[in-house]
Amino acid sequence: MTTAPEPLEGAPLIAPSTVSHALYEPVVEACRTVYDPEIPVNIFELGLIYTIAINDESDVSVIMTLTAPGCPVAGEMPGWVAEAVEAVPGVKSVNVDMTWDPPWGMEMMSDEARLELGFM
Repeated sequence: MTTAPEPLEGAPLIAPSTVSHALYEPVVEACRTVYDPEIPVNIFELGLIYTIAINDESDVSVIMTLTAPGCPVAGEMPGWVAEAVEAVPGVKSVNVDMTWDPPWGMEMMSDEARLELGFM
């Protein structure tokens, strides 16, 4: 049995996104079109999108989570994200991976999401 390597000391729990790529903002906008059916806020503002990595060939890799492992749409939401991102002009391919580490928490929501849900 192999175990995952320990994270490097000081390494972020959430990998940084490729914010300097020209496709980053259009991909973010695509993610903003996807909603958790139980919460009236898009998944980007909820903080469910952890990383958007885009390479030089315009392949997009999204690492995301859900508000809870038992979420009724756990099996469907990654597909919704992939469909939304695939529709962005210039995107060559999309891979969406789910993670539970770190677990999602309300502190990951944007101020916009907190306001919309009445937490501000």
